[in-house]
Amino acid sequence: MVVEDVQDERQEISLADAQKINIAYEAEDIVDMEVEPGSFGRIAAQTAKQVVVHRLREAERGVVFDKFIEREGEIMNAVIHRVDKGSILLELDNAEGVMPASESVQSERYHVNDQIKVYVVEVRKTTKGPQIVVSRTHPGLLKRLFEIEVPEIMQNIVQIKSIAREAGSRTKIAVWSEDENVDPVGSCVGQKGSRIDRVVSELGNEKIDVIPWSNDPIEFIANSLRPAKVLMVQINEDEKAAKVVVPDYQLSLAIGREGQNVRLAAKLTGWKIDIKSQTQIEETLFNSPDGPEDDFDDIFDENSDFDNEQEIDEAADQELVEDQEQAAEPEQAAEPEQAAEDEEKVSEEEK
Repeated sequence: MVVEDVQDERQEISLADAQKINIAYEAEDIVDMEVEPGSFGRIAAQTAKQVVVHRLREAERGVVFDKFIEREGEIMNAVIHRVDKGSILLELDNAEGVMPASESVQSERYHVNDQIKVYVVEVRKTTKGPQIVVSRTHPGLLKRLFEIEVPEIMQNIVQIKSIAREAGSRTKIAVWSEDENVDPVGSCVGQKGSRIDRVVSELGNEKIDVIPWSNDPIEFIANSLRPAKVLMVQINEDEKAAKVVVPDYQLSLAIGREGQNVRLAAKLTGWKIDIKSQTQIEETLFNSPDGPEDDFDDIFDENSDFDNEQEIDEAADQELVEDQEQAAEPEQAAEPEQAAEDEEKVSEEEK
């Protein structure tokens, strides 16, 4: 640098000396000068080369890290480079990514040179450079795919409230919209299922249930168990637990194969869900010697703070009324017979 008063001869040059090289130089200009190295030996030259290469690699790694750290939580296209037992190595836009076995879908088959979409979970700094961890099982992958296929989600007209996923098998997604004129479920499904079909295809034909979200936990829990129909939901807000009654023919559908439907519903809503059939409730309520009210407490946890208990009470009252009517029927039938006998006796006495 050109200065008036030189203090460091290695980095500074006086204005007079600089103008000897080129009269156009002024103070604070930078002067390019060719420096001839001294007599370096072979070892010193090799060391200098290694230092330069090392610094270049560090600079390249820094560029890659800065580039991908901003893409955490996004979807990227990747090409499978190598498949190992423990993990899968992928090429990601001139960088290398790794998909651990825990982040891969067991039902999917991966082959070298296959192109897939992956979700960037994390970018780590390691001694060997940045490590880009990607996933095919993360719920964020499903969310980003819907954002691509559904413009209403990208425009924030429709919001994804929660996702419960068992990768490769089934997923439940709860959606909601502030605009009453917008159907959030229909927006995600698309005309004749066109939008959701593209998401399903990308995920290897994984089943997806789109559920309308509700601020009312009773309604939300009932919706989360779709396609099963729900007769009644009772909640205990203190324990974050819900009891659900479904028709007999819907019990297996509500529970799902190996409990998958109710398990996903519990993850989606954040509530612990217990399902019973209508017959189980009726038998336990009305066949117990202790009475319906006591048995109701046994089923739904004694002294619990549930809503809708009135519905069970009304059902019990109705059952008792029916029993009384049935018991009264034989007495009413016997009254005409007794009246006929009395008339016969009176007629005989008159004769």
